[in-house]
Amino acid sequence: MPRRLTFLSAWLAVAASMGSPASAYMVYVSNEKDNTVTVVDSTTMEVVRSVDVGQRPRGITISHDGKFIYLCASDDDTIEIIDTATYEIVGSLPSGPDPELFVLSPDGKTLYVANEDDNLVTVIDLESKSVVTEVPVGVEPEGMGISPDGKSLVNTSETTNMAHFIDTGTHEITHNVLVDARPRFAEFKPDNSEVWVSAEIGGTVSVIDNASREVKHKITFEIPGLRAEAIQPVGVRITPDGKKAYVALGPANRVAVVNAETYEVEKYVLVGQRVWQLAFTPDQKTIISTNGVSNDITFIDVATDEAVQSVTVGALPWGVVVSPN
Repeated sequence: MPRRLTFLSAWLAVAASMGSPASAYMVYVSNEKDNTVTVVDSTTMEVVRSVDVGQRPRGITISHDGKFIYLCASDDDTIEIIDTATYEIVGSLPSGPDPELFVLSPDGKTLYVANEDDNLVTVIDLESKSVVTEVPVGVEPEGMGISPDGKSLVNTSETTNMAHFIDTGTHEITHNVLVDARPRFAEFKPDNSEVWVSAEIGGTVSVIDNASREVKHKITFEIPGLRAEAIQPVGVRITPDGKKAYVALGPANRVAVVNAETYEVEKYVLVGQRVWQLAFTPDQKTIISTNGVSNDITFIDVATDEAVQSVTVGALPWGVVVSPN
């Protein structure tokens, strides 16, 4: 039996042995180079659809009810709305120039967008599809994270090397926190206590105390046989219990598994080439990485922290999101 089928059959057998079939979720992957979104079934780990979209798709998220995908078409200076039932583009949002990443508010009513070219965060009301305001931030904003209570937004500026804390009520910057070079992503801990900010060139993840707004720890990475400059943290995801974190390490071709309580790196999971972003399935049993240079995604079992299967998608996969149900 081919190795790919052996891994897949074993994984499905484990899921079946747990008493009920594994939950099927749709995985949506933005492919930056060929202007598509690939749809993958999380149970069969097979591609079910390729959707043509705007130019240079990067950031991707989904409405809380799972009905609509929001997609940054960066070179078209717009955010496209895709109906998940028909895979048709049914509208757009006034994103501002060069939208890179965004984050959806916990109540699902507001989208916060990083506009890299204009050094702005654009606040969009989804019901009216209109811009509420624009918040000036540092140079080349990209990373976007929002607190579980929806009160604080963090934007990272790649050139200014800062994490900007923005009050979502007033849309004012309350704190600017210096981190290491080229911060790319911000992720709040589920209990609202910390913000983790990855620094691609700095090679670290800064753990910021959300009460004091000060860096309390820096996580570093060492992989035998790899030069330090090849280890470039980008995407970060933390489990709902706040005990474990996953960090995509770019050209190191690995995802780091970090103890989120002690900040110790426990394992490096080998995935595809140039790993960018990460997303959990809603049942938290699987985390998925996008691997830009190898044009695939990798399914990682959260219980064992082992790579289960890689699936070929479009050209230069960048962002990933999973349906909520």
